[in-house]
Amino acid sequence: MNTSAHDPYVRVRGAREHNLRNVDVDVPRDALAVFTGVSGSGKSSLAFGTIYAEAQRRYFESVAPYARRLIHQVGAPAVDDVLGLPPAVALEQRRGAPTSRSYVGTVTTLSNTLRMLFSRAGRYPRGAEAVDSDAFSPNTAAGACPVCHGLGRVHRATEELMVPDPSLSIRDGAIAAWPGAWHGKNLRDVTRTLGYDVDRPWRDLSPGDRQWILFTDEQPVVTVHPVREAGRIQRPYQGTFQSARRYVMHTFADSKSPALRARAERFLESSLCPDCGGSRLRPESLAVTFAGRNIAELNAMQLARLAEVLRPVARGAVDDLPEGPQRRIAATLCADLVARIEVVTELGLGYLSLDRTTPTLSPGELQRLRLATQLRSGLFGVVYVLDEPSAGLHPADSEALLTVLVRLREAGNSVFVVEHDMDVVRRADWIVDVGPLAGERGGRVLYSGPVDGLEAVAESATRRFLFASGPDPAAGRTARRPSSWLGLRGITRHNLRGVDVELPLGVFTAITGVSGSGKSTLVGVLAAVLTEHLGPAGTADGAADPADAGEGDDADAWEGTGAGPASGVLAEGLQVVDRLVRVDQKPIGRTPRSNLATYTGLFDAVRKLFAATDDARRHGHKAGRFSFNVAGGRCETCQGEGFVAVELLFLPGTYAPCPTCHGDRYNEETLAVRYRGRNVAEVLGMTVDAAAGFFTDVPPVARSLRTLQEVGLGYLRLGQPATELSGGEAQRIKLASELQRGRRGHTVYLLDEPTTGLHPADVELLMRQLHGLVDAGHSVFVVEHEMSVVAGADWVVDLGPGGGDAGGRVVATGRPAQVAESDGSRTAPYLARRLAG
Repeated sequence: MNTSAHDPYVRVRGAREHNLRNVDVDVPRDALAVFTGVSGSGKSSLAFGTIYAEAQRRYFESVAPYARRLIHQVGAPAVDDVLGLPPAVALEQRRGAPTSRSYVGTVTTLSNTLRMLFSRAGRYPRGAEAVDSDAFSPNTAAGACPVCHGLGRVHRATEELMVPDPSLSIRDGAIAAWPGAWHGKNLRDVTRTLGYDVDRPWRDLSPGDRQWILFTDEQPVVTVHPVREAGRIQRPYQGTFQSARRYVMHTFADSKSPALRARAERFLESSLCPDCGGSRLRPESLAVTFAGRNIAELNAMQLARLAEVLRPVARGAVDDLPEGPQRRIAATLCADLVARIEVVTELGLGYLSLDRTTPTLSPGELQRLRLATQLRSGLFGVVYVLDEPSAGLHPADSEALLTVLVRLREAGNSVFVVEHDMDVVRRADWIVDVGPLAGERGGRVLYSGPVDGLEAVAESATRRFLFASGPDPAAGRTARRPSSWLGLRGITRHNLRGVDVELPLGVFTAITGVSGSGKSTLVGVLAAVLTEHLGPAGTADGAADPADAGEGDDADAWEGTGAGPASGVLAEGLQVVDRLVRVDQKPIGRTPRSNLATYTGLFDAVRKLFAATDDARRHGHKAGRFSFNVAGGRCETCQGEGFVAVELLFLPGTYAPCPTCHGDRYNEETLAVRYRGRNVAEVLGMTVDAAAGFFTDVPPVARSLRTLQEVGLGYLRLGQPATELSGGEAQRIKLASELQRGRRGHTVYLLDEPTTGLHPADVELLMRQLHGLVDAGHSVFVVEHEMSVVAGADWVVDLGPGGGDAGGRVVATGRPAQVAESDGSRTAPYLARRLAG
C-alpha cells in the first residue's frame, strides 16, 4: 500500500463511529466522490464523523497546547487509521443559534468590504469627518441606531395582546402574558396581597388599576399568605410583583429558551424603528453615500442588482470621485465585491440581499453561502466535505451547483459529498454506497468505485433509483378530486405582491418553484391565516421535547408556529378546517435528555408498566421513579446522563461511561425492578422493531411503535438521544407522533421540504404515510423540489418564474400533467421529464 504524501487515495481502516462496522474503504483524491445510502445507514458517520473528524483532530495537534484549550475540539473518531488524508473543510447543513444580528452580509463577509468602501471612498456631508468602517455596522456602538439598538424594529406590549379575554378575572387567567405554572400563581397571589381584586372580571377593574398591573416598572415585595389546601402545609413567603409588560420584555430580551421568547413575542406589537426607519444605523452613518445611495439602500438590494450597481465602478467609471487614491480604492474594493457576489449568484442565490437575516434562510441556503466563500479562498489540495449541497435546490439550480463543485475539484481539491439527489450522484466520479439498511442493519460499505459499477450490487437501496428507467409508478396514481377550496386574496409579504391563489382541500398539493420564488412565504401565510381562524387550541407544531427541561421543571413548552402575519389577507373556505399541523425538520430536543421515547410519549406508558410491577409496589415506587430526569430513580453521579465529562486540558475533552451506573442512567434500586425480565435501561436500549415485539400486547406502547415502524424508523433505539437524530429522522418522529393520535375533523398538514435529507427509499415511505392522511379525508400541503413527489401529487401550485423580485407570482396551477405543459414555468420541463420517465 502506498502511504506516501502522494497517495492518490484517502484510505480509511477500521472505522467504527456510530453504526459503522469496522469499515475499510478507499476514496480517490482530486475527485468528486458521493456518499449514498438510506437515512441512518452510516454515510455521514463515514464522511463527517470519521474522515473530517480525523482531519480536524490532526490539525489541532499542530496547534500550541495552550491555544488548544481555547478551541472547541471534537473527540478522536473511532477508527484504526486514515491514510493519505489532506487538510479538510466541512460545509454542513447546520445553523448556529438564530439571531437577528447575523445576516447574509456577515456570513459571506461581504459586509466588511462594503463598510470599508463607505469608510474610505464614501461621499460625506460637507464638514463631516471620515469615520471608521465600524460606524457603518448596526452591530457596533459606533453604528447602531440608539433607539432600536441596531435591530431595526421596536417592540411594544399592548393591553389587547396581553389580556385577550377581558371577561376573565385575574385568577382565571385574564393576563395571558404572565407565565404559567407556579410562577403565574405566585404573581396572582402577590397581586391579591397588594389589594387588587383578582376575582373580578378584568373589564370591571378601574383603568388605573389595569394600567398599573400591566405596565408599572415598580416591583414591590410583600408577604404572601397562600390559601391553605387540605393536607398541605404552606408557609408565608416574600413575593415580588412584576408587571405583565416587564415580564414579557425581560423574557423576550434575555431568555435563552427559543420557546419562551416565541411565547413572549405573541404579546408584543412590532413596528419599524421610528428613528432609523428599519435601517438599524445612526443618522450620521446614513448621511454618507456611494454611487448616490447610502449603505442601508445597498444592503437592501438583491445581490444580483448590487453587482450591477458596483460593476461600472470596478471598471474605473467613478465619475463622482476625483482622480487619486480614493478612486483607486473604490475600484479595487468594488472589483472584489463584484467577483464575490458573482459566485453567490452562480449558486442560485442572487435573489438574497446583504441585510437578509440568517434565521430566515434555509440550511441549504446557508451552506451554499459558505460554499461561495470557500470558492474565493483559492485553497487547493484540500478535502471539502459537504452535507447535501443540493438540499433546498430546485432542479433548475442544481446545474449551477454541479458546475461549482467541479470547479472546486479542478482547482486541485477533493470534494466528498453526502448526497441523495440522484442527478448529482450520476455526475460524480466515484460513489461510496453505505447500507444496506439503517442503524444496526447498516454500517457496511456495499460498494466503492465508479458510479456505473453500483448497478451490479443487488443489495444496494440506491441502485434501484440511480438506474431506474420508465415513469415513476407513483405518478400514475389516480388523482383525487378536491372536497372544497380555500381561497387567499391579496397576499403581500416578502416578494409576494397582491397574490391571489385557490388551494384545494382534501387532496395532496405540492407547492413548487425555484429557490426564493415565494413558496415558504405562501405556506407561512396559509399557516398564519389558519392559526388566526382556529386559535392556539386548533394548531399543533413540532414542539421541543419537555424532557429537555427535566420532568417536573417549571418550564413552558409552548412553541410558536413561526408563521408570518395574516393581516390584509382575505380568506374563503376556512370553515371546513378543524385543525392545523405543521411538521418540520427542527430537532425534537436540544439535549441528550430528550429521546425518541420521551418525545412520542410512549415512555410515560412504559414507566407506568414498571410502576405496576410487584417489586415496584412493594418498595412504593411510583412512575416518576423510572424517569432519568428526576432525582430519586436516576443515578446521581451522572445526574441521569449516563456519562461523565473528562477534562484533558489541552487535549480534546471526552466523555466516559458513568463509573457508577456504567451508562444505564439509573441507580441500583431502580434497575432492580424488572418488567418481563428486563429493567428500564434495557428497555430504552431496545430498537423500535425489537420493542414492537416485546410490547405487542400493550396497546398504548404498541400503537406508538407501529407508527414509528410505518415511517421507516424501526432501527432507532427507544433511548436514542435527540442530538443524534438527523433532520429527516426528527421530522418522521414528529409525523409518527401525529399519526398515532386519533384524528377528528378535517386537518390541514403543512410540510416545508419534507424530503430534505431523505434517501429516495425513505421518500417512498414518507409519501405513503402522507397520502394515507389524504385518503383519511385530510389535506396535505408540501413545499417540494423533489420531482417524484410533485409528479405523484393531486395538485401543483408553481411560483416564480425566478427568485426574489423576479418571482412572487403564481405561474401555473393544476394537475401535474397540466403544469408540466406550462410555458412560463421553470418547473415544467423537469416535471415533464419525470412524468415521462
